[in-house]
Amino acid sequence: MPIQNPLQLKERIISFIKFRGPSLPVHVAKEVQLSILFASAFLSELVSEKTIKISHMKVGGSPLYFISGQEPKLENFSHFLKSKEKDAFLLLKEKKFLKDIEQTPAIRVALRTIRDFAFPFRRNNEIFWKYFTVPESEFQEEKIKEIRKPEIKEIQEPVKIEEKKISISKPEIKVSQFEEIMDKAVKTKEAQKAEPKQLVKIKKKQPKKAIKKQEESFFNKIKESLNRKSIEIIDILGISKSQGRKRIYFIRLKYKKNK
Repeated sequence: MPIQNPLQLKERIISFIKFRGPSLPVHVAKEVQLSILFASAFLSELVSEKTIKISHMKVGGSPLYFISGQEPKLENFSHFLKSKEKDAFLLLKEKKFLKDIEQTPAIRVALRTIRDFAFPFRRNNEIFWKYFTVPESEFQEEKIKEIRKPEIKEIQEPVKIEEKKISISKPEIKVSQFEEIMDKAVKTKEAQKAEPKQLVKIKKKQPKKAIKKQEESFFNKIKESLNRKSIEIIDILGISKSQGRKRIYFIRLKYKKNK
């Protein structure tokens, strides 16, 4: 095999990578017809000269070599990432920006591993991560969008409250209810009011002296009966004797209010 000019070999390697994109040493060795060992040596020399770049990600144990500007093409090899590294890659690609402290420990470690895709930066002494193809200037725009929330106009509709008139009817107390208890009670217009006060003359037969106790008992029964009808005897004005054995009782009544 004729000895090849190193400069020409480098030119051929650069031309190949420009055409193919990010490449493995095995691909470069096959193109320039060198062993993988010699091809890797030339690639390392080009990296040290900053002519080409090398990836942090490895495919089958070997890194990828690419020209500046070919970084987005590294996404084509993202399926070679490990499980958690791939999760972090997909999350960051979707969100564009991630706050380091808000992530799970596994994602935080993975973000530090996928250095080809996750770039750190600081804001207010806090670490953030951006997806490698997203400009850092978009971070401020995203924050402004979060602050500018759409204004919600409050629509106040009058609440109609139906007013219902509640009529409270006072209990009617008929004189007939206590006519059964007292004989010939005097009917007056005041008896139909809420709190009527009446002066009623009640005629009662005068019992014999021998049954005076029975008379008192009878009077108490009348008082209890009136009380059940919400009628209260508030005063006994007097008892007068009439001809014969009859007595006339002068009493003052009061109608109780229902609670």
